[in-house]
Amino acid sequence: MALSHRLELRQGQGLVITPQLQQAIKLLQLSNIELDAFVEAELERNPLLQRDEGDHEPAVEVEAERDASLTQVDAVADTTAGRELDTPVDDVSPGERATGEGADAEHAGGQIDWSRAGGGGSFESDEGYERALTDSPTLAAHLRTQLVQAALSPAHNAIAEILIDAVDEGGYLRLDIVELADRLGCALALVEETLSVLQGFEPVGVFARDVRECLALQLKDLNRYDPAMAAMLDHLELLAKRDMAGLRRICGVDDEDLREMIGEIRSLNPRPGAAYHSEPAETLVPDVMVREGLGGMWHVELNTDTLPRVLVDQRYHARVSKGARSDQEKTFVADCMASANWLVKSLDQRAKTILKVASEIVRQQDGFLAFGVEHLRPLNLKTVADAIGMHESTVSRVTSNKYIATPRGVFELKFFFTSAIQSSEGGEAHSAASVRHKIKGLVDAEKCEADVHSDDRIVEILKAAGVDIARRTVAKYREAMRIPSSVERRRLMKEAV
Repeated sequence: MALSHRLELRQGQGLVITPQLQQAIKLLQLSNIELDAFVEAELERNPLLQRDEGDHEPAVEVEAERDASLTQVDAVADTTAGRELDTPVDDVSPGERATGEGADAEHAGGQIDWSRAGGGGSFESDEGYERALTDSPTLAAHLRTQLVQAALSPAHNAIAEILIDAVDEGGYLRLDIVELADRLGCALALVEETLSVLQGFEPVGVFARDVRECLALQLKDLNRYDPAMAAMLDHLELLAKRDMAGLRRICGVDDEDLREMIGEIRSLNPRPGAAYHSEPAETLVPDVMVREGLGGMWHVELNTDTLPRVLVDQRYHARVSKGARSDQEKTFVADCMASANWLVKSLDQRAKTILKVASEIVRQQDGFLAFGVEHLRPLNLKTVADAIGMHESTVSRVTSNKYIATPRGVFELKFFFTSAIQSSEGGEAHSAASVRHKIKGLVDAEKCEADVHSDDRIVEILKAAGVDIARRTVAKYREAMRIPSSVERRRLMKEAV
């Protein structure tokens, strides 16, 4: 068969992701801190961009106001645009909601709690910000102050500096001293001598390599480290399991001595460095705010403080365009202008998309905002995407690293997406978060041994309440919330008495 060359024309369709489209997609998933850093880098790279430091209110639509000087492009959506997307709640007044079941502020994932003062709460107060950012001595600085006072030899001092840098926020040493000695080319004994000195620093227990060593250092400081205590520290897993018989046998003590030893262990601090901070605490800044309005409406607004404002300098562009001589210079100016305009457009679209997604989430989860976590509905990305006419991947990017401030607290947008647990009565499904809340409520209500519910009993109670759930699911949720088993809870209650 002879080989030959020929030219053919074929027509087809394909998806091409341009660099500009990639940038727009990237902007969607950036947090407000990452976005600010990205825009700062663009401002340094593109001479036609400027940051708007003005205090004017952003426009509802981002428009180019061409005048004799600059063309101002405000890369934020109007916060009042959220009012057009207000979501009505069932005919329940704000007063009724405040006194309804679950009216107390809920917490999720250790997020900041915004109390419900005056119904809808207030986002204007800066109280707490100063307290969160109050300067306090860092653990490293505190240790270095003691290192100066220790007046060690140059070799010991150099090793000590490395060990101090390897201490984490809890006060634990996260460095293998054998590897350090090998890396420094010194004797292991020299590193051990230095570590022994550092373990005598305040706070007591610092530079420990595990919990056992941390507690042992504190007991030695109290002159309470004896063979019985050493045996207990070697078997902390038995203490966690409340295996008193095993501890008595291993430590060789009676019941009274064992109770005293356990009391001493409990009085110790397993994280001695926690009182110090490596750096000031960062305040979580929400991207979206939800306010409770009149007539059972929720006002969804963008937090404009997290949205960068960008200016395109049209006058400078005109000047440099006239001065461009070579094709290379003209191409550079044209590329800068196209990049600046696309960035402004991308920022505007990002703001509008976040507002649109957040508004739909609020509409779907208005029961949670009104009554608490027990009324959190099952929700997935597809439901929100179909409601607002977007792709699931877009919704996923928008909800990543974005936070919403509600009267019940500050939550990541992904918090509102929970799996569904079917109703045993054929009604609306229950969210996994609300079921976990019910389980925790049942356990918290246990006052004595007779009140303790087994996992099987919890399944029966939930099914009677309309929740169709399996026993293994109850056990999984209970363990995820670090709730002991019914046997362990009965044992703890018995010992408490």
